[in-house]
Amino acid sequence: MTQPASAEVTYSVLSYDDLDGWEVDDHAAALTVFQNTCMDMDDPDWTALCAYATQQPDAKAFFELFFRPVQIDDGQDALFTGYFEPELDGNRTRTSRYRYPVYAMPPEARRIRPWLTRRDILGTDVMRGRGLEIAWVDDPVELFFLQIQGSGRIRLPSGEFIRVGYSGANGHLYRSIGQELVRRKVYAAHQVSAQVIKNWVRRNPVDGRELLYHNPSYVFFREVSEVPAHKGPLGAMNRSITTMRSVAVDPAFVSLGSPVWIEKDGKNPLRRLMIAQDTGSAIKGAQRADVFFGTGDKAGRAAGRLRDPGRLIVLMPIQRAYALLPEDAS
Repeated sequence: MTQPASAEVTYSVLSYDDLDGWEVDDHAAALTVFQNTCMDMDDPDWTALCAYATQQPDAKAFFELFFRPVQIDDGQDALFTGYFEPELDGNRTRTSRYRYPVYAMPPEARRIRPWLTRRDILGTDVMRGRGLEIAWVDDPVELFFLQIQGSGRIRLPSGEFIRVGYSGANGHLYRSIGQELVRRKVYAAHQVSAQVIKNWVRRNPVDGRELLYHNPSYVFFREVSEVPAHKGPLGAMNRSITTMRSVAVDPAFVSLGSPVWIEKDGKNPLRRLMIAQDTGSAIKGAQRADVFFGTGDKAGRAAGRLRDPGRLIVLMPIQRAYALLPEDAS
């Protein structure tokens, strides 16, 4: 685990009595999710823990015995948001309805950093005639939000699905179009949600296209249809993530695969043990987390409403946790 050299980072080792709601959570559900990715953590601290986790110990005792809760602070306020796996309507071939391509990553985009902007990619012929289209969808706005989520499913006319996952990006920094609408005084900050943005772009097709170009970042995909439909999409650890038990974090502060205790405040408080199995371009900071809500429109609406304070506690292997304390700590 590393952190930016310029960050003022502090670590506080807590006890489980300090965790609000710890006693009543479903620790067994969290242990199952932990098992999904712990075998991919190659540090000796983690491999020993993973080996024991596969022996199906009592879940609550397992976490309490081998981990210590650690709060990491970098001076930024905690912020919880939500994300989901979108479902789009599409086709394997272009038609009058399905006109917007979902692109695989061209080789030069991996070599040249940054590569072309969103406007260059969509407004020129640079991608045409190269066979990079995975599928074609019927809605450019939903395609834009598919890129923000980083994975999704495309429903074909036959009823079958193509599943796509993140392959890479063009190297330009993500710029929020929601914040741009606030800057333009179209909406106040508390009014902005994914659905509000979608509706505005559709009502204003010309200005809406320009608004989408405000974000120069462009995400490319790969087909991952081998992942069964009943499982979640692949996260940053290349394993399926789990609804309301997987969370995206900033790996500069939280090691991927770590258990994390979520204390989300706001209208619908959430107290739950989750596993840090994903990342996101907008997820930056020690107290920044993105909760995975599942697949489809209902999950999308719930995820889009989430923007709450709270705190995030990382469960670290005991020796790692205590190694973070200053030498004069008792």
